[in-house]
Amino acid sequence: MLKYSILFFLVMFMIGTDTFLISPLLPTLQAEYGVSTGIAGWMIGAYTLGSALFALISGPLSDGWNRRTVMICGLAAFSVSTALCGFADSYWMMLLFRFLAGVSAAFTAPQVWASIPAVMPPQRIAKTMGIAFGGLAAAQALGVPIGSWLAAADWPVPFWSIGAFSLLLAVAAFLLLPDMKPSGQSRASIFSRYMPLITNGRARGGFLAYLLLHLGSGTAMAFIGKWMADHFELSIGGIGNVMMGLGCGTLLGSIISSAVIRKLGSTRTVTAGMLLLALLYIVGPHADLSPAVMIYFVIFTVLGVIFPLVMGLLTALNASIRGTISSLANSTMNGANTLGAWLAGLLYVHFAGYASIGIFSAACIVLSLVTFRLGGLVTGAGSEAKQQSKPA
Repeated sequence: MLKYSILFFLVMFMIGTDTFLISPLLPTLQAEYGVSTGIAGWMIGAYTLGSALFALISGPLSDGWNRRTVMICGLAAFSVSTALCGFADSYWMMLLFRFLAGVSAAFTAPQVWASIPAVMPPQRIAKTMGIAFGGLAAAQALGVPIGSWLAAADWPVPFWSIGAFSLLLAVAAFLLLPDMKPSGQSRASIFSRYMPLITNGRARGGFLAYLLLHLGSGTAMAFIGKWMADHFELSIGGIGNVMMGLGCGTLLGSIISSAVIRKLGSTRTVTAGMLLLALLYIVGPHADLSPAVMIYFVIFTVLGVIFPLVMGLLTALNASIRGTISSLANSTMNGANTLGAWLAGLLYVHFAGYASIGIFSAACIVLSLVTFRLGGLVTGAGSEAKQQSKPA
């Protein structure tokens, strides 16, 4: 079973690294293509746009296919499209290849979350979810420095390196993963695959709570660097070091997630964690630099514990449409983070700076917890056992 955990970790690490990779390369690519600052950001946006647009259809489609085949093909396409970014000789060509990389990621990432309950025994599902999420957390912490180090040779090198390694992962998936064929309804329409979620009260409540959770965390994340630059006068390098440390907090949380869940149970973990998050989001903006860094390190660690737990609860809603659930969760996350970034700008400029963002984030977290409890996704110990055994 260790081979699956390592494979899933590395797949999510590659996808996460590719997401964060282009940030340190933006000034170089802007000069390379001679484009303005206003449109240079689309080299990042093209990737997330491709991922967001195709996430809603990739899951339902993959639920009717062999998940092993989808993951292998997705990784191969991701490898080629990312490597081609290193050969892009124009801005528009770079946008095209970044968009295709995002589309490939939209087909690949949901297969990780959907495959874990299919290949792992029930007692290992939560731990493996945490390990896979740890891949994203590690990418958040290391994606920027990895991109910078590789780009020291030449800017295409990071794209070629990730492309080559992703191709190796496709070979590893071919050799290691078993077939995961659909149990039925292989020809069902895309909309029909969402119907079990639309008509299920626990699913509706769970995804609304998941949206609020990401809205709160995404709003706080969007302007934390701006706040540190304005309030503490940190340089870009200093902010990068802080963000790397916070990413390590997320990685730590994902590593200890399964142990915390075993100790406290799902209900207590979610309840205690989200109440702590709400308190820290309110206190954090009023702290000095060192205490603030520690506060947000704790916040990122708690999020690293909660996110894989919630993803596990969501994928346990219906074993036959795990790909659909994973894709919808991915779209929900991207939508919440996009809305959060827009709201963060309004709050920061018009309402008491970062303190208002902290209050808004805390309110979203509390509402998310209430929705989780009222919707029934987070319930008592007996129901937790049922949820963990059902996917097997």
